[in-house]
Amino acid sequence: MDIGRIRAETPATARRAYMHNAGAALMPVPVVEAVKAHVDLEAEIGGYHAAAEEHGRIEAVYDSVARLLNAHRDEIALVENATVAWQMAFYSLTFGPGDRILTAEAEYAANYVAFLQVARRTGAVIEVVPSDGTGALDVAALERMVDDRVKLIAITWVPTNGGLVNPAEAVGRVARAHGIPYLLDACQAVGQMPVDVAAIGCDMLSATGRKFLRGPRGTGFLYVRRPLLERLEPPMIDHYAAPWVARDRYELRPDARRFENWENNYAARLGMGVAVDYALALGLDAIRDRCRLLAGRLRAGLAEVPGAVVRDLGRDPSAIVSFTVEGRDADAVVAGALAQGITIGASKPPSTRIDAERRHLPPVVRASPHYYNTEAEVDRLLAFVRSVARD
Repeated sequence: MDIGRIRAETPATARRAYMHNAGAALMPVPVVEAVKAHVDLEAEIGGYHAAAEEHGRIEAVYDSVARLLNAHRDEIALVENATVAWQMAFYSLTFGPGDRILTAEAEYAANYVAFLQVARRTGAVIEVVPSDGTGALDVAALERMVDDRVKLIAITWVPTNGGLVNPAEAVGRVARAHGIPYLLDACQAVGQMPVDVAAIGCDMLSATGRKFLRGPRGTGFLYVRRPLLERLEPPMIDHYAAPWVARDRYELRPDARRFENWENNYAARLGMGVAVDYALALGLDAIRDRCRLLAGRLRAGLAEVPGAVVRDLGRDPSAIVSFTVEGRDADAVVAGALAQGITIGASKPPSTRIDAERRHLPPVVRASPHYYNTEAEVDRLLAFVRSVARD
């Protein structure tokens, strides 16, 4: 991996140490140029003609995302963001009184409130699978909880805080063995590590473009496995998702685009396609290894800072490093770092309420290095944390 070239294609790295990639990563120049070029084209010839002229490139985005996930292009829907992707999948499922939804302790707030809404509407029941000794979802406990009333297993693969990587493939084996639909939130995983839906065994997967994938905001995608796709009707449709074929009848599209609608941001889609191709060209294995190397360096350094506490979980943590500094508010630490030209973030307990309450977590500082960061930038952050801890 040519870090010098990558940083040259990410000009902001010359001005700041940016380690907030779990929030929104820095877009590389080719992504920015793709977005700008299409906006310029729309300004010149109009949105409809621009879309028609760029039809081939727009269609190629489906192929790129399919390659990223080891899926088929007809299993991919391109949508506005990961939340829309997840919601379109979840709200397509049918629940009744007593039906059980199984999820993990570190489930993300946006997903859990949707569980609560459906439980209130239908009488379905939400049950949280306990964690094992490392903090990851306990697969043996999941297996014991399965019965014929379980209608969905839905987990976040890489939660928003805690560094955890849940055992997505092992959960997939349980779901497949019992014929239970499996919805995987891969928002923090895509772009950080290889993602193979065939190996994972998930039926549905949602993700965003803006995080580790380094695409524009306002982009996301949904994967739905063919056998399940044919049985799902989206909670909302328009004439793109379901053409109006007769006065009293519509027909859902046969592919995953039944989860899309007619109007969308083509410039952003093209940017996301370039971001996917950029990651594929670098190689997701190489990206994962580089991310884990930098995150490991940060965790090891934080462990040596008096007053700093690493709050991460799991046997093989992700590139999301969560920590607190004794006597220091997380937002104040983030603001102090920004003043020093270091961009990091914070995560509040309501984002992962069950995990935060179980571990009595306060708001935590969240640093998420990416492959374009350097060891020197990690050391710079460590020096800042040491100075804060001493004050």
